[in-house]
Amino acid sequence: MVGYVTVGASDFDKSIGFYLGLLGPLGASRLMDFDGFALIGNTPDDACVAVVRPFDGKPPTVGNGIMVALRVETPEEVDGLYERALELGGSDEGPPGDRGGIFYAAYFRDIDGNKLNAFCMGS
Repeated sequence: MVGYVTVGASDFDKSIGFYLGLLGPLGASRLMDFDGFALIGNTPDDACVAVVRPFDGKPPTVGNGIMVALRVETPEEVDGLYERALELGGSDEGPPGDRGGIFYAAYFRDIDGNKLNAFCMGS
């Protein structure tokens, strides 16, 4: 169910180098890269690590830049999870939409403020 986990980076390129060095021997490579986001893993269909510049522009800290990503099959399922999260008392962090051409996602927080997203590939 979990598709990838993000880690905040204060030095984006250095962090990417660290994760490529750490995970490269396991067959991981840089699979996607856009707007301060680099996905590292074996294939987009496996669980991956994403190195990110925190979206809010603040320095990364434990928890800032950390997010649970929930993989689903269709954009409609992304929309449904996003709507359901808000109905259950969650808050918006970014409405559903295309990001990066092959990535459809929505961002939200749970009732405790933990950041999550729902996504599908190939939109």
